Amino acid sequence: MMSDVERAATLAWEAFDGYRATSTEARAAFLDSIADEIEKAAPELARVVQEETGLPAARIAGETARTTGQLRMFAEVVREGSWRQTCIEPGDPARTPLPRPDIRQRSIPLGPVAVFGAGNFPLAFSVAGGDTASALAAGAPVVVKAHPAHPRTSEIVAEAIRAAVRKHDLPEGTFGMLQGDSHEIGLELVTHPAIRAVGFTGSRSGGLALAEAAAKRPVPIPVYAEMSAVNPVFLLPGALVERADTIATGFVGSMTGSVGQLCTKPGLVFTPEGADGDRFLEAVAHAVNETAAAPMFSKSVAAAYSRGVDTLQATSTVEQKARGRGDAPQGVAGLFVTTGDDFLADKRLHEEVFGPAAIVVRVRDDEQLAEIVEHLEGQLTATVHMAETDKEAAAQLLRRLELVAGRLVVNGWPTGVEVGHAMVHGGPFPASSAPATTSVGSRAIERFLRPVAYQDVPADLLPPELRSDSGKTA
Repeated sequence: MMSDVERAATLAWEAFDGYRATSTEARAAFLDSIADEIEKAAPELARVVQEETGLPAARIAGETARTTGQLRMFAEVVREGSWRQTCIEPGDPARTPLPRPDIRQRSIPLGPVAVFGAGNFPLAFSVAGGDTASALAAGAPVVVKAHPAHPRTSEIVAEAIRAAVRKHDLPEGTFGMLQGDSHEIGLELVTHPAIRAVGFTGSRSGGLALAEAAAKRPVPIPVYAEMSAVNPVFLLPGALVERADTIATGFVGSMTGSVGQLCTKPGLVFTPEGADGDRFLEAVAHAVNETAAAPMFSKSVAAAYSRGVDTLQATSTVEQKARGRGDAPQGVAGLFVTTGDDFLADKRLHEEVFGPAAIVVRVRDDEQLAEIVEHLEGQLTATVHMAETDKEAAAQLLRRLELVAGRLVVNGWPTGVEVGHAMVHGGPFPASSAPATTSVGSRAIERFLRPVAYQDVPADLLPPELRSDSGKTA
């Protein structure tokens, strides 16, 4: 008897040839229709998402808008056409000593893509999230492994996509979804020969397990995994002199928003030793002490957060400076403090604690700060707060940080990822398994494409976009 994974992957492969041949307008209209169908389901989603995740109504509304917005953005990307990356080098039979062949290039989809829904974004990084939208835009059928934390939400969104598939008379296998909390389902999907790429957002252990399985296939495939990050924040002296209290308020809001369950949550703050750093720390501690606990997405997330906090509390070189109001298993905010020396000596302090906790690291001098940056793992983001008097130091710091993070933020906060053409949501390992890519923004489509060159192919056999010399010429 055919398993659910076998059926979904086989249908996706059978749909691939027809789906990748759809016209630009047909594919774009399909993406627009998915957005329309999700908007129709928005009232039901608002209720079910809140029941399954505890997210507030405003967050759900915002995430719904982000989900439909990125689908429509990719529809426009498809219509605009530059994603094909066409390049034409016309032949020159008169060239000596050898004629130059006619070579034309375009990008084509890799094949069916397995997408793993994220637990902390039940809509925007889940069934119809950025991985699904960008893969469908590239011409790749998608099989989603739904996250077990919100199965009913996933089914509502999946039905919205299926309705769009039916509306545009596309093959059934253009989209499929699998439910279940077994890791074996995901591994079976990633190792199925019909699957040609993987999109994943989640824990480092989960992403690495999928990458290992994909690498051991007879024909390995790419895994685009967005994994762990602590998103360091650097406070320069002039900024603290000008606005230590304001920075403290913004930091606590970013750290505790969505109960700290965002992949861009700032979990490390580096501040100079001295009176201004003390003022910042006291302001943060006061705000954390006044922060009420709130439910986390699931029991497993809450348990992992508690273990992370317990580890920090048991570390002799770390002081717990503040604790929010409330009790576990809810997300209780926590603020911890250590020194630059102790941070450099203990790799455990570099690890992500997924939830509303952060460590403030008191840095001795510029030399120690440079050493700390050199020893940081790859990050999704790095944030610098500076004043006009800090410009020289900021220039040097940003130059170092661009080797560490995929997105640099100045005088702002990393939470709240803008979906657009310039956004990068990725970074050096372990923030991402593929540092040259992004999982948010229009360039996310590039993950599911590969270039093909056509040499001396007769014009009537060329793909339509390569049949004239009007394309980009190298």
